[in-house]
Amino acid sequence: MNDYSHVAGRVLLAILFLISGIGKIGSGFGLGFGYAGTAGFMSGGSFLGIGVPGQLLFLVILIEVLGALALIVGFKTKPVALTLAIFTFLAALIYHMPVISTDFLKNLSITGGLLVLYASGAGKYSLDNK
Repeated sequence: MNDYSHVAGRVLLAILFLISGIGKIGSGFGLGFGYAGTAGFMSGGSFLGIGVPGQLLFLVILIEVLGALALIVGFKTKPVALTLAIFTFLAALIYHMPVISTDFLKNLSITGGLLVLYASGAGKYSLDNK
């Protein structure tokens, strides 16, 4: 059962990043604001008045989509989980304040799950274990 729990955990964590990344590519998917909308949101600032240049959106999409796919198949799981944990924590600080908001707490919880995956590895059923 533990072997399958690793797979389920990786997939469940990855789904959020995969859908989020695809939604940033185009709003025609019905999953997000599309490229221009997301770039504007990123650069528009946040609760703290901090924004991220919209030119970094391509990198954000790569991190989310490729990171999600890597987690699903269990490829380079530890560095990918750590990268996504840092990414998610920074997103919480920049875009999901104040700290009592459910969006902020959701991102903290996802960060925690990714750190557990970083510590434990991909598990038996993964490319890392081949």
